[in-house]
Formats: sequence, C-alpha cells, structure tokens
Amino acid sequence: MSLSKIYLSPPHMSGNEQKYINQAFDSNWVAPLGPNVDAFEKEIASYVGASGAVAVNSGTAAIHLALSLLGVTKGDKVFCSSLTFVASANPILYLGAQPVFIDSESDTWNMSPRALEKAFQDAHLEHKLPKAVIVVNLYGQSAKMDEILALCNQFDVPIIEDAAESLGSTYRGKVSGTFGRFGIFSFNGNKIITTSGGGALISNDVEALQRARFLATQARDSTLFYQHSEMGYNYRMSNILAGIGRAQLEVLDERVEKRRLIFERYSKELSNITGLSFMPELKNTRSNRWLTVVTIDQELGISTKRLIEALAEENIEARHVWKPLHMQPLFENTPYYSHDKNEDVAQILFKTGICLPSGSNLTEEEQNRVISCLKNTIYKELCKVKEVKI
Repeated sequence: MSLSKIYLSPPHMSGNEQKYINQAFDSNWVAPLGPNVDAFEKEIASYVGASGAVAVNSGTAAIHLALSLLGVTKGDKVFCSSLTFVASANPILYLGAQPVFIDSESDTWNMSPRALEKAFQDAHLEHKLPKAVIVVNLYGQSAKMDEILALCNQFDVPIIEDAAESLGSTYRGKVSGTFGRFGIFSFNGNKIITTSGGGALISNDVEALQRARFLATQARDSTLFYQHSEMGYNYRMSNILAGIGRAQLEVLDERVEKRRLIFERYSKELSNITGLSFMPELKNTRSNRWLTVVTIDQELGISTKRLIEALAEENIEARHVWKPLHMQPLFENTPYYSHDKNEDVAQILFKTGICLPSGSNLTEEEQNRVISCLKNTIYKELCKVKEVKI
C-alpha cells in the first residue's frame, strides 16, 4: 500500500468559503469586481492597518502596479532582494528597467543592509539612484526594516515591501507589508491563506491606490463608452475568488498559530542533530513560519539533494531554498552586491537549505513521517561516512 502524498504547503479551506461563493452566484456577480472584492479590500486593509488595498489577480501584478505607480520606466534601476522567487523581479523587466540584486544576511536571510548600503553608495557616486527598492520577507520572516528604512530615507528612495510570504507576521509589533510606500501580498494556492490565485496591493496613499485600480481595469476612461487614453492591465480579482479570500482571512490568525506550532515541533525533534539548523527569527519579530526551513552543514556529510530525494521516496514533498536571482540564467551579468566580498550568503543558503512540509492542515502523524524520514536518512548517511573513514 502506497503512502499518501504529503505536500509542502497545500491549500487549507476554512469551511466558510462556500457562503461567500454562493452569495456571488446568487447575485450573479461572477465576473471581476463585485461586493466580495470591495469587502475583501476593506478587510485586508483593516487587518494590516493600512488606509486601503487593491485586490488583484496575483502578487506579481501588485508588484508591477507598484513599480508603475512609482514611475519606473525603461533604463531606471530598481534594487531587489536576490534570494527570492523570480516573481519579485520579473515586473522590473516588464517596465524595461534594470534590476540590481542585493544579497541576504544570516540573521534574517533577507536583504542585507550592509550590501544595500554599498549599492546605494555606488549609485550615488554614479548619480543614478534607483527608482525603488523591493524588499522581500522570505518564508515569513521580516527583513531588518529599521536599517533598510534608514538607508532608503537617507537617499529618498521608496520601498516596495514584498510580503507575499509574510502575511500575518510582525516586525517590532507592526504588521508585515506596511513599512514601505507600497506592500504586496500573494494569495496563491500555497500561501498561508489563498484565493486560488490572487494578490493585493496595500498603501496609505489612497490616491495612488485609486490610480492602481484604474490601471488594473484596462485604464478605462470615465466616459459612457469605452475610451482608453493610456495603456492598462487586466489585473482585477474576480468576485468569486475574493469571496474565498474573505473566508480565508477570517482564519488567518489560526493558520499562523498552526504553522508556528509545526515549526516548534520540527525544532524540538530535530535541533539536537549537529549540523542541522533552522531559519532564525529575529528578536522583536514574529514570523508566520509560512514554511519551516532548515540548513544542512556540509560537515554533516549529506547533501540537500539527497535529503530531498529520500523524502520524495517516501512520497513527501520538500524543496530547495529559492535559487538566488543573481544565479539565474535570465539575469546573467546583472549587477549584484554581496553581503561580504568573501561571503555570498544567498548562494550558501540556496546550497544548504531545505523547505519542509509546513501546511496548516499537516497532521501530527504526517509530520512524524517527515521527521522519521529525515532522522533515518541522516543516520544512514552518517553510518556510511563512518564506514568510509574506517
């Protein structure tokens, strides 16, 4: 009998989604926009404490809109975290701008203030400051926003906070996604809450958000007929998906608590293995622990590839940490600032990091399977190493 599949981060429905979906069908609001979209925008803005939100069809769309609102055009520079999914940087290319990638640092795995400062100093000397800085909060952990904000304020460059993975996290008591000029969230199927596919742009700049709505609905002019004076996008969220989001948002705090409990159990069971370390949580922050991530010291004698393969053999999904963007073929020869000339933190984390199953619907029995597989595989590999040495 084959073992059931354990996924990395599957959708977790609350059971209340159907109520909002039925409302959409009963009112025949099944197309983009509608009462659920309006309500979802108000509810997400209220949850994070922002003045407003615009619900869109992806987090990528939200980043694209944010860059457009900041006037990013062909030839401009945009600083961006390197250790992240490609969606953080693709919108820079949409606009013909030039990404400049910034390394991580070990305390948060997020953008290194030291590397960012070096990038700013060079840009200042070249008289070509970036139009924006995209800071990514990796796997739910906030970046060092105090230091990053200080640098960006010093050079008067706005921040887009990519909080796609950190909804429900906090930094010094303030909600993730609310530190920059714009914040973005993702509601993709694997995120801590989902609308199937979707995202949101948040800001305290209400006028900018109104402009975002205009651009996201094909930039249709306010006339009795279809008139378009500038280019727009088809980015708005459907009323049905917004209904799913409303039900998901109701249980967000529960989802955060469950994922933190999953992390704590992994930590309790695996922390005694020498050479295995967990992604840290910065002091005065609270990560949603969207994914539990571990690093494997090379001295342990086992590769991340081997561990992922062993888990796959047991029908358990695990993944490498994001491959840094400065290492991607798409961004070959793109400028990159490392944390230290002798240490590429992002590259090290990619080579040593593994994301473990962390879904809020992960059962204790399923987690035991993951833990047992990890322990058994590491033990067997260590025994092989000892035999070779003997």
